[in-house]
Amino acid sequence: MSGINVTIDEKNCVANSGETILSVAKRYDIEIPTLCFHPSVSVYGACGICLVEVEGNKKLLRACATEVWEGMKVHTKSERAEKARKLALELLFSDHTGDCLPPCMNACPAHTHCQGYVGLIADGEYDAALALIKEQIPLPASIGRVCPHPCESACRRKLAEEAISIAALKSFAADWDLGREESYLPEKQPPTGKRVAIVGAGPAGLTMAYYLAIKGHSADIYEAMPQAGGMLRYGIPEYRLPKAVLDREIALIEKLGVKIRCNVKIGKDIAFESLEKEYDAVYLAIGAWQSAPLRCEGEQAEGVLGGIDFLRRAVQDQPTSMGRRVAVIGGGNTAMDACRTAIRLGAEKVYVLYRRTRSEMPAEDIEIVEAMEEGVEFKFLVAPIRILTENGHVAGIELQQMELGEPDDSGRRRPVPVEGKTETLALDTVIAAIGQKVVAEGLPVKLTDWNTIAADAHTYLTDRKGVFAGGDGINRGPGIAVESIGHARECADIIDSYLNGDLIPRTEQYLVKRDDLTAADFADREKLPRVRRNVIPPEIRRTNFEEVASTITEEQAKAEAARCLECGCADYGECDLIKYGQRFDVRPDRFGAEPHRRNGADDMVNVHHNPDKCVLCGLCVRYSDEHGDGSLGLIGRGFDTQVRPDYSLSKPEDHLEELKGCAEICPTGALIEKTTGKKVNTVMRRQFVK
Repeated sequence: MSGINVTIDEKNCVANSGETILSVAKRYDIEIPTLCFHPSVSVYGACGICLVEVEGNKKLLRACATEVWEGMKVHTKSERAEKARKLALELLFSDHTGDCLPPCMNACPAHTHCQGYVGLIADGEYDAALALIKEQIPLPASIGRVCPHPCESACRRKLAEEAISIAALKSFAADWDLGREESYLPEKQPPTGKRVAIVGAGPAGLTMAYYLAIKGHSADIYEAMPQAGGMLRYGIPEYRLPKAVLDREIALIEKLGVKIRCNVKIGKDIAFESLEKEYDAVYLAIGAWQSAPLRCEGEQAEGVLGGIDFLRRAVQDQPTSMGRRVAVIGGGNTAMDACRTAIRLGAEKVYVLYRRTRSEMPAEDIEIVEAMEEGVEFKFLVAPIRILTENGHVAGIELQQMELGEPDDSGRRRPVPVEGKTETLALDTVIAAIGQKVVAEGLPVKLTDWNTIAADAHTYLTDRKGVFAGGDGINRGPGIAVESIGHARECADIIDSYLNGDLIPRTEQYLVKRDDLTAADFADREKLPRVRRNVIPPEIRRTNFEEVASTITEEQAKAEAARCLECGCADYGECDLIKYGQRFDVRPDRFGAEPHRRNGADDMVNVHHNPDKCVLCGLCVRYSDEHGDGSLGLIGRGFDTQVRPDYSLSKPEDHLEELKGCAEICPTGALIEKTTGKKVNTVMRRQFVK
């Protein structure tokens, strides 16, 4: 050692003559962010991320290019240096276009690794696909059957023809696993001795118990109903979700050591305060079990039922006394479940009454189509005025004709009455399926103005120490099941941090997302039909509660999975740019710059080249010059500069190793080595799991 004494972040370091600040810092495990530095190439100093503050210097210095001197005092995390780094990163991101994660994953409320498990199914790696699904969803066979799959709405394949049938692929992998002699169980961490009480055995409560058990904590669920499952059991008809499937998935959760105590109502059978005393934390997953009222005259009459009350009675084989003529009011999936259940229970005439048009209905289109096939009659642009009664029982309904006016807060056109236009229907039963409400009796926690549990948006904490909440029962109220699962998955990590003595809140991480693609970008794709599940004919299925749609076959699953466009970046888990962007909370949109669109400019034999992701760090060009024949170079000037290959004096095949090396050191995913089959997804599987 030459004995040059340097101080970096108050740490005394001894440097060699000619060493840079960056090299010394690396040797002493002091991180200085950089994109354009790599030990295999000469220093260039292009990115501006490694700026540091040196005492006695007015300007910030580039750590990768500045040699140390005796007595140098370096500050790598000063406010000035951090601010300069953030600015440099935001400028780089302003012309960095692409998808960090695939749009399907971004759209999933549980952030399921859709592209990863779809790719694994395409490769026939079903066990790995199932394990990846269960990183986020512990009930995939059930959710795959009932989820309205927002992932598919975001799928880019629909720009070519039709979206990937992601939900069907999830069900396939899950059913394949349940059909094995030994179904998948994740490895549990050693017992921590910590205990958590969970109130509610629906999707959120079961999910919380599953992930806490994996983390080594003891999880006890208290459920008011006779069996676990929540709305998956009592709000979803058998023809959509066979309860035998749900039972098998719940049994796997219990096999992890989770205890479920049914027929126990907190506040009645057990005092809430006793849970706080007995357990290290409490998680409230109470759901939303009360049907929203119609708020019209006559709704107290005998024969007026709530949607979820009707479905629960049907599941429990309780008499409904519907009569012959039934009307279901509402346009969501609960309304579809109710009308199709009424048909199966023997109603001769079933109406769905909805105040908007079909195009505004929130229910899945397939549910509407299948209900129509089964004989349900839809009446649009009508709203109930009053329930007609005879001797206190429903006899009919008076309806107001509506028309669509200006859009409301939901973005849909508001229905407004058409003056003087009404009609009546003769009925025996009215089922109100217009929403659900939370009942928080016996829980001494702060509630919102909507009578839901008030939970912090970043920690899921209530106003009581150690008491967390999630699912349909919190804040803005009921959503879809996969959203409740997403809440619980996030909160499981937060509760784990709380039990370990340092509560770590949820944070929103910056991601690069692409929203400018159109059908023209996929015009060259082969048109491949979406897989269709086999469905029982309507004249047969309307007479029983057998599962309507069958699981797709292995051949269908592999073909469907192979349709995936692999939108997400295969280099996401190793991308230095996004790592620093999230660390410094970048907001590049503030510049208002319009990024270039250069995608598809080059395909470099054995390397995928996406110029839209390039930030011109120069690493690949320098590697090409110093370790190859200089096949890559920078063309253009200023904002229009690009990295492009030059094969004028040779063949592309002569540069395979050179290009491979360039891809290996690329910090942004602009250059990625090509792989066979769907193995890019396997890489993504490993990288997405944080």
